[in-house]
Amino acid sequence: MITGEIKSRVDRIWDTMWAGGISNPLSVVEQLTYLLFIKRLDEIEQREENKANRTGQYARARIFGENQQHLRWSRFNKIQPEQLFEVVRDEVFPFMKSLGEQVAEDCEGGSTYSHHMKDALFMMPTPRVLANVVDQLDEIDMADRDTKGDLYEYMLGKIASAGQNGQFRTPRHIIRLMVEMTAPTPADTICDPACGTAGYLVAAAEYLHDHHGDEIYRSEKSRRRYNESTFHGFDFDTTMLRIGSMNMLLHGVENPDIRYKDSLAESPEDDAGSYTLILANPPFAGSLDYETTARDLLQIVKTKKTELLFLALFLRLLKTGGRAAVIVPDGVLFGSSKAHKTIRRILVEDQKLDAVISMPSGVFKPYAGVSTAILLFTKTNSGGTDNVWFYDMRADGFSLDDKRTPQPDKTDLPDILKRWQNLKAETKRQRTDQSFLVPKDEIAGNDYDLSINRYKEVEYEAVEYDPPEVILERLVELEEEIARGRSELEQLLK
Repeated sequence: MITGEIKSRVDRIWDTMWAGGISNPLSVVEQLTYLLFIKRLDEIEQREENKANRTGQYARARIFGENQQHLRWSRFNKIQPEQLFEVVRDEVFPFMKSLGEQVAEDCEGGSTYSHHMKDALFMMPTPRVLANVVDQLDEIDMADRDTKGDLYEYMLGKIASAGQNGQFRTPRHIIRLMVEMTAPTPADTICDPACGTAGYLVAAAEYLHDHHGDEIYRSEKSRRRYNESTFHGFDFDTTMLRIGSMNMLLHGVENPDIRYKDSLAESPEDDAGSYTLILANPPFAGSLDYETTARDLLQIVKTKKTELLFLALFLRLLKTGGRAAVIVPDGVLFGSSKAHKTIRRILVEDQKLDAVISMPSGVFKPYAGVSTAILLFTKTNSGGTDNVWFYDMRADGFSLDDKRTPQPDKTDLPDILKRWQNLKAETKRQRTDQSFLVPKDEIAGNDYDLSINRYKEVEYEAVEYDPPEVILERLVELEEEIARGRSELEQLLK
């Protein structure tokens, strides 16, 4: 867990860059990302040097050549600000951008991030700002894997404005809930087709590291699969790709498949049926033209709404038997258009819809106040829905206003996970409970409406009131008491 001291240091770094003229939060994160990447390259080189000292030879090609040693973090962080600025701007940045595929092949830390570095821009305004930031980053002990990841997550959390096209960050605790409910294994191939900062992939990596670490690192083959073949993320925002790749790298995943792709557009790549687990919170806002949308998605559901097209995409990307946990706006659950009903019918009749978790509207504040739900389903192409589990989430551990103040004593998340892991006990629950099961036939009879209010029963408590005569008698007594009090006050004033 990131400490208050590290948070304070990150805040000071943030303030330094802000005061130096970098006012866009995404630009701040991006510039810090580059510096962390430079630091990471030096750490990898140092690790390989230590190995070589023990074994007598290098296991892989060196990152820094003999005439490039001055480009290492541990060397340039000791020089004067003006010289530091020139070295980083004129040599270190071009060096990083030239690494490209060489680093991806030759060092464990290369990853797809090296590819995304080709578009990097050096934006540090002055030598003093750069030197100050380098000094402050150097003071933070990032030897621990979890500290690196938590530090970066904290930086991302400081981006306090929504992106374009309906993009906004999913709260980390909601991501963690979805990952724990799907329980990834080392055999999974995990995808987020709208990955943004790669929050879902990072959480899945943390889960695998914590629950299956021995299996992942048992052999070079299993370690390589974890680092190179398990995680796949797509986005059409190059800044997000750079940040997402670095996020994965700092969480210990060295070469994930993070790449540029407009997931809903026509693509020459045939990745249908490629993934066993999809975790996503796709963009909700806006609509697309039929001409720019993949034809195979329109064959599943003819619509211009991105939230419905993404559901069709998830079904196309999943292998048979693959599962998904995704966030959708409430409108998907009860929309009355033909497209809305079609996609819900497909989930219930042709696939296996497992659960609908209704979330309160404040979960995504301050980014948005939209009401959302988590859908969990399994691709079968042969049906299988018997009962759908509904849960009415009322609290997530934070206040539901724009401040999102922590309220650890008010959270349904542990209860959701506990009930999900013991669905047999849910058969005994009533419709007045916070969670319950609904048979498929009942859902089909309601036009495949998946809103929890359609099936939840509200229990009203009978309240008995006194007869009108008694209430009137009480009012007369009160009026008399008021008159006596006024009379006493008048006597005192005389």
